[in-house]
Amino acid sequence: MAINAQASLSNTGALASPRGSAIGETVSPREKAAIIVRLLLSEGASLDLASLPEDLQTALTQQMGQMRRVSNHTLQSVVREFLAELEGLGLSFPNGLPGALSLMERHLSDGATGRLRRLSAHHSGDDPWQRITSLPAEVLLPVLLEEGVEVCAVILSKLPAALAAELLSKVPGERARHLAYAVSLTGDIAPEAVRRIGLSVAEQLDNRPIKAFKARPGERVGAILTSAPAALRDSLMKGLQEEDAQFAETVEKWLLPFEHIRTKLGPRDVPAVVRLVDQADLAIALAYARGQPKLEPSAEFILTCLPQRMAQTLREEASFRGKVKSKEGEQALGKIVAVIRQLETSGEITLQQPDD
Repeated sequence: MAINAQASLSNTGALASPRGSAIGETVSPREKAAIIVRLLLSEGASLDLASLPEDLQTALTQQMGQMRRVSNHTLQSVVREFLAELEGLGLSFPNGLPGALSLMERHLSDGATGRLRRLSAHHSGDDPWQRITSLPAEVLLPVLLEEGVEVCAVILSKLPAALAAELLSKVPGERARHLAYAVSLTGDIAPEAVRRIGLSVAEQLDNRPIKAFKARPGERVGAILTSAPAALRDSLMKGLQEEDAQFAETVEKWLLPFEHIRTKLGPRDVPAVVRLVDQADLAIALAYARGQPKLEPSAEFILTCLPQRMAQTLREEASFRGKVKSKEGEQALGKIVAVIRQLETSGEITLQQPDD
């Protein structure tokens, strides 16, 4: 009800005209809005009134300050009218371009999204910080490294504390100290100045060139090497470590060879993976892993996370397979890994990183 109340206040002109403090037979739209808000707040409702234009916020608060008592008859009449209006509401649209973009963003192309964001940045009533504070650390980090100390101090002050701390941990030590100190100098900055900084930062972020690949280089190489045979993967990783140890470390985080399953896959997610893998491939993979020090721990991990009867059936099938050729075994392992990546991409499971 609280969300619909906000929509009603902002969309129906409930604060259209001022009235005096007395509540007589005729209640003005502004008085009705004040009554409904007062009632909702008294019931513990959470109202995001900050999303209303500032003139409406001011008018609402002034009206509430002018009013004293409302009779039960008037209160019930206003509530009935309000509920009737809500029941007659069939569909509501997002308020303004930012809301529409938030709703449509994942359905639009990157180019269209970028153009709409630039248009949205010029809407006088829009708050750019709503989008900036929702961005991940890797997107905001270049801004903290390139912008002036004063601007960065405002950015850190507007961000959630955990995100600000994460960003500071990635900034070189001397600059991080300067930024932390600069935050102490933002106490007297005007709200309009903060908003202008937000618009500038949002425009800078929106003007970044569109990348051909959404996945980062380390992630793409990790996916490629995950699907490669173990011997080739080990050889290429050794070469990467000699060529660029830092990049090799990034690739290592995105690798998911079969031997990493026991450390990256949660025990509760194993049954979901097994349901999507052909049982014959699963038996081949388990048979191939048996007796191999690098592979057997992950094979045992899978079996211990399954119901006892299913695990016993798979053990018997794997034993029946006997010795499996390398090519056939690697293909079976790859099919298990492919299913895990599929479930991760769809959001059904979350893989753990070594740091976790």
